Amino acid sequence: MNKLEDMTAFVYAVDHGGFSAAARALQRTPSAVSKQIGRLEDRLGARLFQRTTRRLSLTQEGRAFYERCVAVLDEIEQAEEAVSELRGDVRGVLRVEAVAAFARVHLLPLLPEFMARYPDLRLELQLSERSVDLVDTGADVAVQLSEMVEDESLVAKKLFTNRRLVCASPVYLEQHGVPQKPEDLLEHNCLTHSSFTHFNDWEFDGPHGTKVLHVSGNFEANSAMALYQAVLAGIGVARLATFLVGKDLACGRLIPLLTDYVHEKSSLLVIYPHRRHLSQKVRAFVDFLSEKFTPVPPWERGAE
Repeated sequence: MNKLEDMTAFVYAVDHGGFSAAARALQRTPSAVSKQIGRLEDRLGARLFQRTTRRLSLTQEGRAFYERCVAVLDEIEQAEEAVSELRGDVRGVLRVEAVAAFARVHLLPLLPEFMARYPDLRLELQLSERSVDLVDTGADVAVQLSEMVEDESLVAKKLFTNRRLVCASPVYLEQHGVPQKPEDLLEHNCLTHSSFTHFNDWEFDGPHGTKVLHVSGNFEANSAMALYQAVLAGIGVARLATFLVGKDLACGRLIPLLTDYVHEKSSLLVIYPHRRHLSQKVRAFVDFLSEKFTPVPPWERGAE
């Protein structure tokens, strides 16, 4: 019996929400994973899961065992990484959390190049539009907006200033007019974010100080990508990052508005836990992102 394989199967079953999903991730059959969990329970003399027809849930013993298994497997992975670092290898599993809109538009197209550089590395990517707890998610590194980072103990490296500007489609502006000053937006249909309501407080820095307008309209979404598609469709006015709308502004699909009030108080960061020795895989990923996006991101280099 291989205790480590059985522990791995157990952790995957918890993390993936069931035996079948764990089996797919481990490239095994569900019956093989079930047998491994059964061996663990027999050896421990305790039930690890409460089984129902719909879902699995951990017992009290299962929760305690899961926490220890995660710690043991993490120690093993770090031990293997230490040997790889001495050899200069980049290998193992790299778990990345990334803000969804940026990842879809800019990160995913670059991953083939990154993975070709490091063929022994396995990448696990999770997309989100929320603040990420690296301990809770088990991620090694995250790509996040600065206003979404809450844990001050993390190391944060700035990739670029996340410039945001107000824009709308030519069709919308033809029908509803062009706002000439920030206050005019109160008469327009502004597209809003339903998950982060503070994103709907649009800040405008001018010669007479800062104005904050709480905008509203008849369309909201929990995704920046959805707001991007909505502004392209002519539904209303949006304030979006230039990493989303840069190409559309350049070709005229979107028109920039109130260009004297570009918002530049946000940054895109790559964050990771503070460790004395940064693992080779995380270092490789951070260096790759810095190479591609720092100090001036590609969609803004034409303006330089």
